[in-house]
Amino acid sequence: QVQLVESGGGSVQTGGSLRLTCTASGYNSSAGCMAWFRQIPDKERVGVAKIGAGGDELYYVNDVRGRFTVSLDSAKNAVYLDMNNLKPEDTAMYYCASIPRVRVCLPFGSMEIHKDTVWGQGTQVTVSS
Repeated sequence: QVQLVESGGGSVQTGGSLRLTCTASGYNSSAGCMAWFRQIPDKERVGVAKIGAGGDELYYVNDVRGRFTVSLDSAKNAVYLDMNNLKPEDTAMYYCASIPRVRVCLPFGSMEIHKDTVWGQGTQVTVSS
């Protein structure tokens, strides 16, 4: 039984900050790649950030680089997404994802279509002007 649960979403004004948490059960979040995606209604889900096994590999898309930070808390079996200087265009449903038994970080597109990718239920982030 593998499960991912996101939390920490909410509504903030432009320039504000939020911390999203992805808590894993059924497997060790530090044993593989954990990723964050986001989706606007009626739009495709896109990758945001990812962290490799043990936290030794980090990747951010250009739109969030320098503003968002992904980190790993092995003791809590959780991954965080710290979002700073939020903009209205960051408004979306945020999802965490991972592929059990795959230790390397795959491209976001490969994670999206991979048959074994596990997804959380999502947490809403709304940034007002």
